[in-house]
Amino acid sequence: MRGAGREAVVFLRLPDPCEDGGVTGTLVLAGTPIGDIADAPPRLAEELTAADVVAAEDTRRLRRLTQALGVTPGGRVVSYFEGNESARTPELVEELLGGARVLLVTDAGMPSVSDPGYRLVAAAVEKDIRVTAVPGPSAVLTALALSGLPVDRFCFEGFLPRKAGERLSRLREVAAERRTLVYFEAPHRLDDTLAAMAEVFGAERRAAVCRELTKTYEEVRRGPLAELASWAAQGVRGEITVVVEGAPETGPEELDAEELVRRVRVREEAGERRKEAIAAVAVEAGLPKRVVFDAVVAAKRSAG
Repeated sequence: MRGAGREAVVFLRLPDPCEDGGVTGTLVLAGTPIGDIADAPPRLAEELTAADVVAAEDTRRLRRLTQALGVTPGGRVVSYFEGNESARTPELVEELLGGARVLLVTDAGMPSVSDPGYRLVAAAVEKDIRVTAVPGPSAVLTALALSGLPVDRFCFEGFLPRKAGERLSRLREVAAERRTLVYFEAPHRLDDTLAAMAEVFGAERRAAVCRELTKTYEEVRRGPLAELASWAAQGVRGEITVVVEGAPETGPEELDAEELVRRVRVREEAGERRKEAIAAVAVEAGLPKRVVFDAVVAAKRSAG
């Protein structure tokens, strides 16, 4: 990585003006670069040398990061990842209660955002331990800014379930959401996810696939969901963030019978009984159940 081999930089820890002089320590959540090491916030190097304990999602990646920044952790380094998060959280809380300054870093971005950290933050808050942060790069905000879609209101949905039925069910829950939606996804599941989104949200719903943000091969692919699903079927690599346009503001009269039937079918395929699916679509569309029921019956007759 760039910066490796530079002379080590030593920082002296300054008194924290927010500390009240109590015996408890401070938990620091540190944002790390999502790609380009030059994006590391200046305070990150200082906190790495000042912390009594550095809890890292991947200690090997932490070593590469500190080498690139030209610093050496001042305290002991421990692993803190999904597999040991539950067991290690009480240990770190004890350190904090004893007055330690604990720095939490994940592989990229901000701890707790689809990364380890939530359990530790919740446990620290419960014990009235001070929690602060070193702001850093965010794949969510970077993708939103680059997407070209509305960013005044948005919601982050994280990773979708891996199983097809559960994925469809989760997408159905936000089918009428008007805020812009942001997802993380693994490259080998991207085509299936985009196809499911096109089915639930509509083939023409606008979206952006942001790949390898801030890295050498950064790419932002924009277009309708169906078009993006076709592109992704050819194979995509790298870290993926998907941004999807929110649902349009449609009134009941704008939902034709074909769209009502499609929404019922999506719910049925996700495991709902037809009666429940019809009722849910009627509420979603602001229509009487009889209208949706009649549309479904008419479509069945036409198909037969």
